[in-house]
Amino acid sequence: MVFVKEMELGGRKLSIETGRMARQADGAVVVRYGETVVFAAVVSGRELRKDVDFFPLTVDYRENAYSAGKIPGGFFRREGRQSEKETLTSRLIDRPIRPLFPEGYYYDTNVTVNVISSDQENSADVLGGIAASAALAVSNIPFEYPIASVRIGRVDGQFIINPTFKQLDHSDMDIVVSGTKDSIAMVEGEAKEISEEDMLKAILHAHNSIKAIVAIQDELAKAVGVKKREFVPVKLADEFVADLTPIAKPVVLEADKIQDKAERNGKLKILKNELLAKFAEKYPNSEKQVAKLIDDLQYQDMRSMILDQTKRLDGRGMKNIRQINCETGFLPRVHGTALFTRGQTQALVATTLGTKTDEQIIDGVDTDEEYRSFMLHYNFPAYSVGEARSSRGPGRREIGHGNLAERALRNVLPSAEIFPYTIRIVSDIMESNGSSSMASVCGGSLSLMDAGVPIKAAVAGIAMGLIKEYSKYAILSDILGDEDHLGDMDFKVAGTAKGITACQMDIKIRGISPEIMQEAMAQAKEGRLHILGIMNETLSTAKPDISKWAPKITTIKVKIDQIGLIIGPGGKNIRSIIERTGATIDIEDDGTIKIGSITSEGSDMALKIIMGMTEEPIIGKTYKGPIKKIAEFGAFVEILPGKEGLLHISEIDHKRVQRVEDYYKMGEEVEVLLQNMTQRDGKTKYELSRKALIPKEASK
Repeated sequence: MVFVKEMELGGRKLSIETGRMARQADGAVVVRYGETVVFAAVVSGRELRKDVDFFPLTVDYRENAYSAGKIPGGFFRREGRQSEKETLTSRLIDRPIRPLFPEGYYYDTNVTVNVISSDQENSADVLGGIAASAALAVSNIPFEYPIASVRIGRVDGQFIINPTFKQLDHSDMDIVVSGTKDSIAMVEGEAKEISEEDMLKAILHAHNSIKAIVAIQDELAKAVGVKKREFVPVKLADEFVADLTPIAKPVVLEADKIQDKAERNGKLKILKNELLAKFAEKYPNSEKQVAKLIDDLQYQDMRSMILDQTKRLDGRGMKNIRQINCETGFLPRVHGTALFTRGQTQALVATTLGTKTDEQIIDGVDTDEEYRSFMLHYNFPAYSVGEARSSRGPGRREIGHGNLAERALRNVLPSAEIFPYTIRIVSDIMESNGSSSMASVCGGSLSLMDAGVPIKAAVAGIAMGLIKEYSKYAILSDILGDEDHLGDMDFKVAGTAKGITACQMDIKIRGISPEIMQEAMAQAKEGRLHILGIMNETLSTAKPDISKWAPKITTIKVKIDQIGLIIGPGGKNIRSIIERTGATIDIEDDGTIKIGSITSEGSDMALKIIMGMTEEPIIGKTYKGPIKKIAEFGAFVEILPGKEGLLHISEIDHKRVQRVEDYYKMGEEVEVLLQNMTQRDGKTKYELSRKALIPKEASK
């Protein structure tokens, strides 16, 4: 039987359907919005995974090329590995639904979301979040309650729910909000330096739509009438807890007083090994259980320290920021560098400037081919946390952190007209103990200014945490890794002194109230301004000049009808210029030409050639050029690239000239005066004179 629920959302119909497709999955739905259609299916295993101590949830979001009437590129002509957008959307779906599974639910669970129709107007990512939640809601999988996701923009001061791609082009924010009927669960997006007050208004406005979407999911689940599986979480045995706690608890309490992360973790590791050895006979193969016991004890102690003693693991107050150190310009050949250190988190950030040929080509189902001139790549090597493991390339976490930092900086970059460079930032995390993505934002801002990029304003980022027990709570500024792991919220806010440019909030509990969110934003702003003050002491504005090792880009504009002349037949002319000068040349349809070269000589030479090719000859002006052809009646002189004029034999000298060869030879440069221009057969004829430039006594 097919069940359908519908509602109006942002002026368009949203429908959720189940019972037609993928009926052997535990739950499957089709979500339609406009002519964008998203399918989601969920399946959860029946056997408890005993080899893991975490929820093995996998969310796989895919955009089928056929959904937009496209055929994939590449040799195989089929979809391959996940694109960056697909990876980011998978994370966007995963984060709000993960906390709504019961604790201890260690069953393999797969959420598959496929875009099967794209109208190239409505984004499918937020529909994927709705589809995943609805599929779980109509399944027998123990999922607490539905969530919904919407995108919110603002055009001309008016909030828009799920703006189209065209509307987003004029919006000063692009924020995705996920939540339940009672609270906000996740926020992620970017903005053009908006205030904390406007950000909160946008989130609350989005929540009104979320409530309505959750309501139709509840109606759909009730109509389907599927009973949820019974699940009883496996807990540590009472006897096990009673035997180990008296030994473990004092050591955990002592370890939590150690402010250094490595030393603290080292003490806890020794405790774990001692407990395993001591109880090896009574509790064999209990490594997971011992680790959980220690984690539970630390969870209780850390939260008690914060809520009851207002004391954090490293001794700071709730609003205090760790010590910050900033360095710039210390790598000699790099275009721009910064080493940003905050406590035990450190990012080495490098900026590289390139030409238009270095742009990244993006091809998605919901847009035509695009060119990206700004990229930020984030690397998190194992040594940054003292681990010995090989690199497997960027994973979902690295891609997500890099995208967040990229969004934070994107809205302060100069326009291409002001700064026509392709910009790539690489953030290598040297050490990590909390919020390395925000360290990447701070280091990225400094490295951009060190590279001479005239950004609108410096950008800093801070990660906020939350510890909440019933009505009692504490908001933490600049959280540590353990405070993130054992806490209830990870709220990253980046921006300038004027306002927010990017944010990302994940809640591990059943959402938070608007009052707590408002307080967290105000506290984040206070911390951000503090960090910006320290950054400005190192470098407050962009350096006046770019690095001598960066390409020099010169921009000129020519007439549209001159583009063909510069390119030449089959690209002959432009290839010749590139080969002769070593410069890169990019020509846009409106006649804008960008010339890039590592050396000023190459750039100047290419500019001179192009200027010569496009210069309009002027009667009465003197030109110097090579003789390209000699005839009985005169010589043809190239006065400008591609423009030849006739130096008639009678205009060579004041006295009679018998043979041109007596005066000139092929290739010889001669200075001539342009006496006249005439049109004949659609072509311009240039009449030149040499004798007009020489006195009679100087004749040969």
